[in-house]
Formats: sequence, C-alpha cells, structure tokens
Amino acid sequence: MTSIYLVPLTEIRREQTAVNSRFIATLAPAFSSDEARTFIKRIRAEFADATHNVPVYIIGGGNTVTEYFSDDGEPSGTSGKPALTVLRGSGLGDTVLVITRYFGGTLLGTGGLVKAYTEAAQSVVNTVERGRRVPVHVAMMAIPYNLLERVRILVSKNQGKVLGEEYAGDITLTLQFPVENYEAFQSDMREISAGKIQAEVIETKEEIVKV
Repeated sequence: MTSIYLVPLTEIRREQTAVNSRFIATLAPAFSSDEARTFIKRIRAEFADATHNVPVYIIGGGNTVTEYFSDDGEPSGTSGKPALTVLRGSGLGDTVLVITRYFGGTLLGTGGLVKAYTEAAQSVVNTVERGRRVPVHVAMMAIPYNLLERVRILVSKNQGKVLGEEYAGDITLTLQFPVENYEAFQSDMREISAGKIQAEVIETKEEIVKV
C-alpha cells in the first residue's frame, strides 16, 4: 500500500489583499497529474480575466512525489516556487493549488510578491480539513437474525462500518474495516459464534478518513 501521508478532504478557497492586489487561493485534492491539470484548467476558466493564475501541485506523498509549479508570468521565483514550498512544508500530498491574482495597480516588488504568494498559500493550507489514506478490507458474511445487534456493536468496536444488509434466510452483511482492525473483529466473531462464523474479504483498497 502507499505510504502514510495527509491529503485535503475538500476543496477550499480563501481571499486576501496585498497593496490593492487581490489574491484568491483555491486548493483541492488531486490523485493524479491529470486530475491536477483538469482542476487548474477549471480555475483558469473561472478567473479568465485575472492577471495571473499561478498553479502548483504535489501528487503522491512521502518519498514518492510528482511536483509542478509555474509562475504564470510573474517574475521568476516569486509565485509558484514560494507556494510549492508552503505545500512541501504542510505534510500534504495529492494536493493542487491555484493562486489567482488581480493586479491592483501598485507593483509589489520581488519580496512583496514572495510574501503575498506565501501568505495566500498558507491561508488555505492552514485551514483545509485533512484526511489520511487508510488501507481497508471490504468483507461479507452471513449471520442469523439473532446475532445482528451484537455484530453491529462489534463492527463499531473495531472501527468498522456496515455497507449493506440483505435479508433472506440469514442476513448477509457487507462490512468495511481498517486492515489493522480486521483480525480483532474476526476474533470477536469466533467468540460469539463458537468459531462458526467468519467474514470473507472480497476487496482491499484505500479510503481517506478525517484526522
């Protein structure tokens, strides 16, 4: 599975002003370079009349990342690179950020631009809700009706959730657990069923959970 790192849970936007120039930072999760480029294209279309739309992204996390930035017409090193530096220091992966600038008529200078783009990036990085990529098992099992409430309690106890319930002669449950909790649930099931009932893993995948 992929290494553990944090990702944004949602798309967010923050706006601030520096010497009459408006800076609008929009940040979102992106799980591939294609997703990031699609997001950048959407923001550039939304703010087509802006002076600059400065894009940066980090895809992946930990020691395996793909990074990109552009100054989008700002002086070299004054916009995209400072924003990427903020992303790098945030602990976030799978993240795309576009900082839109509407020029206010007063030149900010190199230092002023670096400061403004850094602060714009920080405004979204510091406030976005974060999640963690967690490996999970999706499993199924059939249980008698009289065990349903006890099984629901055990699912909750082991940080799992019930994805589906089908009622026939028995109840067929579709369940999901963090991989690290799955064996504890199986042990609990053996205990309440005298070893007769076990769940069967049908899929292992990753899910993002809020931290």
